[in-house]
Amino acid sequence: MDLEPVWLTLELAGVTTAILMLVGIPLAWWLAHRSGWVGALVGSVVALPLVLPPTVLGFYLLVALGPRGPLGLLTDAAGFGTLAFTFPGLVVGSVIYSLPFVVQPVQAAFEAIGRQPLEAAATLRAAPLDRFFTVALPLARPGILTGATLGFAHTVGEFGVVLMIGGNIPGQTKVLSLAIYDYVENLQYHEANLLSGGMLVFSLLVLLLLRLIAPRQAGLRP
Repeated sequence: MDLEPVWLTLELAGVTTAILMLVGIPLAWWLAHRSGWVGALVGSVVALPLVLPPTVLGFYLLVALGPRGPLGLLTDAAGFGTLAFTFPGLVVGSVIYSLPFVVQPVQAAFEAIGRQPLEAAATLRAAPLDRFFTVALPLARPGILTGATLGFAHTVGEFGVVLMIGGNIPGQTKVLSLAIYDYVENLQYHEANLLSGGMLVFSLLVLLLLRLIAPRQAGLRP
């Protein structure tokens, strides 16, 4: 059995999760402290992948990343070529598709902190950046851990978006879910069963990890 899709999936999930942490945590912090229609609009845009069919999102991303799309024209002018049917294109699609799974739990964690700990730090002359790194981030650890775990697991299980953007190219964009689809299409049920069973165990372990670690992290709160 070809294990290349497994390693490609883990690489995609790892890169995507790292980018989601860099983008999602500041965005969640901003949303947690932003009220009014601007915050509601941005929050709604972030949450769109939760309600859109993956094929719809994948179609628009394919158009945007293609040779005539705005992102495709931009990356082509920058000398990177178009991102459709490439691994970087998969990363872009995965970040957008998994963004709400990171932003929403982290935003909820920031909102649960309240103003009192930050105001107490301000009375000790802590700068806003210091309050964010030394007070907000440690107190939001359960939400951040949950967001990172959900972002990684959701990327591992993607199908519709990666099929639309990646095109199922072996060695480049053929990830685990697409490999299972191919095995079923070719009536290779034994191989499909092995990979599907692995994903089933992985998903169960992710949920178990969330249930075991989150209460411990919450117990570390001062």
